[in-house]
Amino acid sequence: MKDKLKGTAERPRIVVFRSLKNISAQIVDDKKGVTLVSASTLDKELREEVKNGGNQEAAKAVGKKLAERAKAQGIETVVFDKNGYLYTGKVQKLADAAREAGLKF
Repeated sequence: MKDKLKGTAERPRIVVFRSLKNISAQIVDDKKGVTLVSASTLDKELREEVKNGGNQEAAKAVGKKLAERAKAQGIETVVFDKNGYLYTGKVQKLADAAREAGLKF
């Protein structure tokens, strides 16, 4: 699926990674090969806010923080890459929180 989803400068790609203990997401411009914005339960800001980094509440916090950081960089429209994970649970909560915070995808 990665062959089909590509991020550009106009519409970068959100890539999600989740484990049992943490969840992270980053916004990538594939043409330049750079990460524009990232958020993770391992970030100092979110570590204080979230008690357990591997649950759905943590995923919501990461999605919201990612969207806030993206807005600060002037990013509003993105492509969502669930990275092979099912669109349910933590992945869905992260995406919903990013949408609610203002990202369009």
